[in-house]
Amino acid sequence: MAAEMAEQPETMRRVLERAVGDITATAHAIAARRPRFVLLSARGTSDHAALYAKYLLEVELGLPCGLASMSTITAYGARPHLADVLVVTVSQSGGSPDLTTTSQAAREAGAITLAVTNNPESPLAEVSEFHIDLLAGPERALPATKTYTAELMALYLFVTALGGQDGARAAQAIPELAEGVLARGDEVRDLAGRYRFAQRMVITSRGYGYPTAKEAALKLMETSYFPALAYSGADLLHGPLAMVDNISPVIAIVTEGRGGQALQPVLDRLRGRGADLVVIGPDPQVSAASGGIAIPTGVPESLQPLLEILPLQRLAWEIAMARGQDPDSPRGIAKITETH
Repeated sequence: MAAEMAEQPETMRRVLERAVGDITATAHAIAARRPRFVLLSARGTSDHAALYAKYLLEVELGLPCGLASMSTITAYGARPHLADVLVVTVSQSGGSPDLTTTSQAAREAGAITLAVTNNPESPLAEVSEFHIDLLAGPERALPATKTYTAELMALYLFVTALGGQDGARAAQAIPELAEGVLARGDEVRDLAGRYRFAQRMVITSRGYGYPTAKEAALKLMETSYFPALAYSGADLLHGPLAMVDNISPVIAIVTEGRGGQALQPVLDRLRGRGADLVVIGPDPQVSAASGGIAIPTGVPESLQPLLEILPLQRLAWEIAMARGQDPDSPRGIAKITETH
């Protein structure tokens, strides 16, 4: 896991340099068919990349999106009417039967189907009309890291190209910035010390930061085995805030932009409850909290998730190591999870 986290800047560069042509061509071919709606399908880590794509598509292009409930097709046999709908299925391996079945059923129902995977020879890629290859190389640790950020980069390039924009230019600086964030491992190790004996954790954000919160929670749960609960800041105020007290660790992902602005009232409420609040975000936000990791400023809000997740991946690894656990092989899970 540590080695694959370190590979992420180079993986991002590979997507920007070698995959961007195919991604752009695919986006233009799909744009010519004028999809009226987008349905996103994924599991696990890839589900959080799909949620990121939902924000991109709705905010940047105004395309309405939904997240698929695959059991409606695989368990109940439903066959929705999907003419002129773009169905995007995101999967690191492309090997889960429910993803493949859903994409195939969607194509038969008239949908435009796109698979985003790290395996162009996977069953999912084979049944989908279009495919985007993440070019991330083999990922051997069970927790996905480099494939996640490759998914984010590929989806960003796809959505911007779908809207007729050159996303590669805006994203050009991200790999170098990622190297800088990853180089601050000592800061993350110091932060991990406060969570070694944590029994639970709350992670919150809004807007583009919300998929990062969900992915960080998954990484902490699968490597360190304690409940990490991810909430939209708005949802946190609708009840779960009651469980936060002065010994409850809370991590807030504060984006530089509208999502971060929308989160401010939530941060105020958390401080009012005396929460142990740590921030991943701009330096002024970190300085106003109990601690955190500052993220480079001046990056478009839609690209900040590629940087925000990096210290949180490392935090999960550091906590697992401090607790004497093996983050490469979490108990009870497999690299390719086959759900139906």
